[in-house]
Amino acid sequence: MRPTTYTADEASAARRSGIRTIRRVMPYLWPSDQPWVKRRVVLALLALLLGKIVAVGTPLLYKQAVDALAGEGVSPLMLGAVGLTVAYGMARLLSNGFQQLRDVIFAAVGQRALRALALETFTHIHRLSMRYHLTRKTGGLSRIIERGVKGVDFLLRFLIFSIGPLVLELLMIAGILFFLFDVWYLAVIVLTIAVYVWFTFAVTEWRVKLRKVMNDQDTDANQKAIDSLLNFETVKYFGAESREARRYDGAMEQYESAALKTSYSLAFLNFGQAFLITAGLVIVMVMAAIGVERGLMTVGDFVMVNAYMIQITMPLNFLGTVYREIRQALVDMGEMFDLLEQPAEVSDKPDAKVLKVQGGEVELRDVHFGYDPERVILRGVSLKVAAGETVAIVGSSGSGKSTIGRLLFRFYDVQHGAVLIDDQDLRDVTQSSLHDAIGVVPQDTVLFNDTIRYNIAYGRDGATMEQIEKAAKDAQIHDFIMRLPDGYDTQVGERGLKLSGGEKQRVGIARTLLKNPPVLLLDEATSALDTETEQEIQGALARAAEGRTVLTIAHRLSTIADSDRIIVLEEGLVVEQGNHTDLLARKGRYWSLWQRQASEQGEAA
Repeated sequence: MRPTTYTADEASAARRSGIRTIRRVMPYLWPSDQPWVKRRVVLALLALLLGKIVAVGTPLLYKQAVDALAGEGVSPLMLGAVGLTVAYGMARLLSNGFQQLRDVIFAAVGQRALRALALETFTHIHRLSMRYHLTRKTGGLSRIIERGVKGVDFLLRFLIFSIGPLVLELLMIAGILFFLFDVWYLAVIVLTIAVYVWFTFAVTEWRVKLRKVMNDQDTDANQKAIDSLLNFETVKYFGAESREARRYDGAMEQYESAALKTSYSLAFLNFGQAFLITAGLVIVMVMAAIGVERGLMTVGDFVMVNAYMIQITMPLNFLGTVYREIRQALVDMGEMFDLLEQPAEVSDKPDAKVLKVQGGEVELRDVHFGYDPERVILRGVSLKVAAGETVAIVGSSGSGKSTIGRLLFRFYDVQHGAVLIDDQDLRDVTQSSLHDAIGVVPQDTVLFNDTIRYNIAYGRDGATMEQIEKAAKDAQIHDFIMRLPDGYDTQVGERGLKLSGGEKQRVGIARTLLKNPPVLLLDEATSALDTETEQEIQGALARAAEGRTVLTIAHRLSTIADSDRIIVLEEGLVVEQGNHTDLLARKGRYWSLWQRQASEQGEAA
């Protein structure tokens, strides 16, 4: 069930009508490859039909019981008043029983659909490009998914088991009143229902627009709250608690205004529905009362008409709620399916092969790239890193150092040229095999809110405790972990906030060592650390680099002086390359960068 692509006009029209959303949901209810789901849907619909037949026949038993008590005829069932009363009670119980049986049968279908859709959404989000994730709003995204999944749950339960059954029940009741009495009863009921449905739909469409505004304000307020909490330290650093509170309260004020309008419109809708239903009920009951007074109808007929009208009003009142919720569910699900139809910027070719790493040679061949067409970052970069070689890339901010790392991991595709590993173009291999071949130690290692054991083991699925401890020892963090009260079961906190920068980096190095990739990318892995911690980490990084092709993106030149080769970038071009000694002797761009950093360090000292 892959997302369907639409043009802008088609997508807009589909969102307005909800057709696209319903079409997207239907395969979950009638999957071609899972017959058991189809069987359950059919059985659930059969239970629903039997339940409605019993429900519509129940007032007939009520009428016969009243007539028997009033002495107005003998029941066709040849039962007395007591027997008819018992039969009436059994019929009500049976109707409820079929309803519960229907829900039990369908529950597995609904839960399977929710699980499949949640998995599809989760997987798709991870498939989206780095560009999307850099611009997304995490809080707003989580709300869209949450509301969308709830909308699917509601639609599955009520679209099938409320709207369809409601129409069926109304038709059956209208038919009974037409054949047992006359056409005027049918006319009043049809007119009442028609006006009720028109009023409900018209007001609900208005309310959907109000609800959409309320949802947007809710998303905005939630985003501001999460954004503020994720930047907790920054807020504290600048004493901005009151500023953040004002910002959040401003968003909540907008939400409050939209929510009040939604609440007021709901009160108007409910009162209008009650007025129309009551008017129809009173008219039909007056007609029945006149029939009893004239001797054309029995007291049982009067009671039966009342029972049927009540039976009609209950689902009609429910129709208002169901329609409102279904309409809102379609809006919520539309936003989620918009997300599912967000295209992945980087995707595997249909014939993509598995990357086969022989030695781990990395090559950039005349690479041109820019995040924005109007701002080119790399302007024809060519470089080759031999298998087992350690090469550092240096340069001023904006020269394209980190961009090379992102292209190597294929977060983006080059616009011209090629990036290769062992002469295999990265665009021709699967992303999963490429990611397996490259280990990355970023500038700021972000950890999961779990144990140290979990975070190190993340480097290799199914890693043993022995393997985890070996990786920790190689990263020179095992002794530190063993001094902690809970050892490897110590919780690191959200994003690893309970650990220092150096400790987080060592955990990141340990999980990369556990992954054991042939190519290692060190993306300014120590630039966020102090000099002393950096020197301690260097030993762990040297251990991680043994026997691997290493590409180091560095800001501090002192950390890469021992590299086999140093590439100097400037404005997206390779301006110098060589080892540390050669580059200093040339007194070119590298020499000026080295002198500047040495001067800054001297001033700091």
